Amino acid sequence: MTELWRKTAREMVSLLAKGEVRPVEALDAAAQRIEATNGAVNAMVTVCLERARDAAARIEAKGHPEQPGPGYLYGLPISVKDLHHVEGVRCTQGSPIYADHISTESDLEVITLEANGAIVIGKSNTPEFGAGANTFNEVFGATRNPWDTRMNCGGSSGGAAVNLATGQVWLATGSDLGGSLRIPGAFNSIVGFRPSPGRCPRGTSAFLGQFDDMSVVGPMARNVGDVALMLDAMVGQYARDPISLPIPNEPFQTAAQAAKPPGRIGWSATLGIAPVEPEVAEICAAAARSFADLGTKVEEACPDFTGAQEMFQTLRGVSFVAGHRVHMQENRDQLKPEVIWNYEHGASLSIEDVADAKRTRGRLQTNMCDFFETYDLLVTPTVMTAPFPVEVRYLDEVAGVKFDNYVDWLMHTFVITPTGCPAVSVPCGFTKDGLPVGLQLVAPPRGEAALLSAAAAFEANQDLQWQAPIDPRSK
Repeated sequence: MTELWRKTAREMVSLLAKGEVRPVEALDAAAQRIEATNGAVNAMVTVCLERARDAAARIEAKGHPEQPGPGYLYGLPISVKDLHHVEGVRCTQGSPIYADHISTESDLEVITLEANGAIVIGKSNTPEFGAGANTFNEVFGATRNPWDTRMNCGGSSGGAAVNLATGQVWLATGSDLGGSLRIPGAFNSIVGFRPSPGRCPRGTSAFLGQFDDMSVVGPMARNVGDVALMLDAMVGQYARDPISLPIPNEPFQTAAQAAKPPGRIGWSATLGIAPVEPEVAEICAAAARSFADLGTKVEEACPDFTGAQEMFQTLRGVSFVAGHRVHMQENRDQLKPEVIWNYEHGASLSIEDVADAKRTRGRLQTNMCDFFETYDLLVTPTVMTAPFPVEVRYLDEVAGVKFDNYVDWLMHTFVITPTGCPAVSVPCGFTKDGLPVGLQLVAPPRGEAALLSAAAAFEANQDLQWQAPIDPRSK
């Protein structure tokens, strides 16, 4: 039982389903692994073991459904990002403002997962209000990268990615506005999957409320098949999330198992707008070319992303005004500078700025649809750089290009967000210093099944030397 943490989520679910492992035994294995590794990485910031044991006892007493759905997890422990609510558990959102807040009800993603047999063992660290791709805050401190504990683990779902990479849990929830599922996936050599808006139901914590179609919740796992399993466990349609989608007729696991390579992909290191560190570009280009081994036609091509950077910053600014007006009025002295900058940027916008951003978004979505008439996938680096020291809050320069804000180094992911296209980061290699690099695969809107199938085919064709979980490494 002490080695259960090394197993895949699908292997664990099989053992739980057959009764060869009890939910309480899975919890004990996760708790032992958290205790053994968390001191080095600071990823699981709240452990709710008593609540988890009560859930395990209920599952064992009640038994499993006679006809469980394809995403039923049979008592598998998971972590939930500390932006999201789990009834009776501390939820700080990484902010001193909510340092002692206890959630009175669970978000829809948690309700759905628990109804599908998941057990929440703890909350994963996040930057304050999920702002930024370095996971640190004034409540819990910084989460460190297990591949080199001197380094940044990415964000904002950084704690979740490290939970997975170190074997603390088998599946983890995350969320993504500018890349927060994909970036920590790349930085920790795990899989971060951004679904289409509405694919996974959310709570009311989205900045713009229930109709927000930019911020999504989604699954994170150590491999593509496990991500598909968790996506099946997260889908569902609820009136309280008006953009939520029905459960698909065919499980996403079926698509991943098919592992069908795409016929034709467009590869771009820069998307025509973004700098990239040369070593990262080289690693990702080689990974993109490897699709040819599967019979895929690989061409250098991408949609026109002109104006995407400014458009995203405008729409993100609007969301920060919506989400943080009260915080700015009542608790400005407790907010980190990056949150204040985002708010003030949004507050400075004119109605013409917002209207122009919406027009640009529409043009970009049309460009993407035109692109996908020729190509099955768009393939890019996930991040323009490898992990960097954890003490550096964000990068203001990459490959000789200077940025005037704290998020432009995340351009590869955030320009995809407004298109509504599903995207995944899959491990694709390491730098000469042994730091993980991720490859981003983007599919047409609502194209999760094809995306998972292509990602699984890519994964099966790779040298899995980077496969997690690992013990934290200090160099």
